[in-house]
Amino acid sequence: FIWKNYTDVWTRINFSLYGWNTLKITLAVTIGRLILCSMAGYGFARMKFPGRDALFLITLATMMISSQITIVPNFIIMRYLGLVDTHFGVILPQLADGFSIFLMRQFFLTFPYELEDAAKLDGCNPLMFYLRILIPNSKPIMATLAVMTFQGVWNDFLWPLVMLTSPAKRTLAVGLSYLVGQYTTRWDLQMAGSVLTVLPILVLYFILQKYFVQSIKMTGLKG
Repeated sequence: FIWKNYTDVWTRINFSLYGWNTLKITLAVTIGRLILCSMAGYGFARMKFPGRDALFLITLATMMISSQITIVPNFIIMRYLGLVDTHFGVILPQLADGFSIFLMRQFFLTFPYELEDAAKLDGCNPLMFYLRILIPNSKPIMATLAVMTFQGVWNDFLWPLVMLTSPAKRTLAVGLSYLVGQYTTRWDLQMAGSVLTVLPILVLYFILQKYFVQSIKMTGLKG
């Protein structure tokens, strides 16, 4: 265990700046996905509107499309919007995905409809039912989705590499890749950087561990 590797990697690739960039992007995507996907899941699970099932099938179909296939179309859209080489351009395409919507919908379907009828009798409209009843009772699935999203965005390499060209806007995954040279590679610094990079994910998991485990237990319950 050599402490010098950690201090070297911290200064060599501007670790603190890249870490802040990564944290900002990851938190924005995680919070945005929790809000948007929970609202979409609520709409598909509890509300009736024309074309709901067909729209949900289209949402499920997006899960069969690899993220690598959408890189070029997403980049063209971000360039058209003037968001290339911006953190918002990295965040925007990741705010919602089919799997997260599907996950939230399936969880919301487990709530009995009698609960919704009782809430309506008490004067709850659909938005109040979503905010005051569904969300407070959905901590396990929200924590699970938060951990999965945080891990995926924190470790994302390809999309930030395509979108960000300025060194000051790089993320940790992209910054660590610059330790690999054409002729030499500092594996000691790469390993030290990888250890530092994985620490926030471990901290988040331990904080939300009880909710994460609870969501796994609830998948085996029926009735």
